[in-house]
Amino acid sequence: MKIKIKKYVLPLKHTFSISRESHDFQDSMIVSLELDGKTGYGEATSNPYYKITFETMKAEIENVREEIEGFNFKDPEAFHAFLVSKKLSNFAICALDLAANDLYGKILGKPLYEIWNTDNSSYPITNYTIGLDSIEKMVDKMKEMPWPIYKIKLGTDKDVEIVRELRKHTDAIFRVDANCAWTAEETIANAPLLKDLGVEFLEQPLKADDWTGMEAVMHQSVLPVIADESCIVESDVEKCALHFNGINIKLTKCGGLTPARRMIKRAKELNLQVMVGCMTESTVGISAIAQLIPQLDYVDMDGAMLLKEDIADGVIIEDNGKVIFPTSGGSGISLR
Repeated sequence: MKIKIKKYVLPLKHTFSISRESHDFQDSMIVSLELDGKTGYGEATSNPYYKITFETMKAEIENVREEIEGFNFKDPEAFHAFLVSKKLSNFAICALDLAANDLYGKILGKPLYEIWNTDNSSYPITNYTIGLDSIEKMVDKMKEMPWPIYKIKLGTDKDVEIVRELRKHTDAIFRVDANCAWTAEETIANAPLLKDLGVEFLEQPLKADDWTGMEAVMHQSVLPVIADESCIVESDVEKCALHFNGINIKLTKCGGLTPARRMIKRAKELNLQVMVGCMTESTVGISAIAQLIPQLDYVDMDGAMLLKEDIADGVIIEDNGKVIFPTSGGSGISLR
């Protein structure tokens, strides 16, 4: 098996801001795995919150390149276990795991959702994210991209006012993501006002480790609350079940499709709502997420839609939210 690693700097359509950071470009690592005349592609983006850069991920993989290329690849699960044993970061493992799954499906000539025995005739529509900005610019972004579901990034002292103004311009479903910026008291107070404005749920309002605050929110919020920064790896699912109504799984944070599938299964056993989110990936990462959507309650896979220029072909998301799945195997990815 042969590895190739390449850096891409993905330009965004608009400056993307959340409560703790802003950026105009997204650094991304694309990994390809070649075997038996087939090539699988995977992706992991850099992230300052988790102190992950392209350079750190590439260095990790290069340190064990020889062992990876010498691995007797049979299926993604065994390969993922091998990568974990090498103590790579979950971000680096994610890129390799996505590539391995894409490769596996291409070798078998079947899309992943079919290999997993899931029916893709029904699935949730992705939301479209409106980054934190002036109200005028947030409205302009919505007008530029009419969509049935918006995720609204918040984290200011005027959050309810922002949502109230946005509501004047659309009948779409709203989801609110405060990215850890609120207190428990703010969350409980904001929830009924936001519910009246057509907000469906709140995503990670409190700091990731504020479990006491989240317990109060769970008992008093009139809106469901979905964990993001509090739910990173498989072992977090159990704890989140006591403090949240659902979880948002990020492939880069948990280490790829292989652990994400186990997290989905466990979350459903615990009666949690399940969402999978993106980290502004290109169509490489989004096509991998799309293979999971028949298993999900919600999905946030608008990463490629936020880019000025994409770097790959794969899953296509149409204007009405319908997903067109590639007919090729795996995640159906090809680089441009």
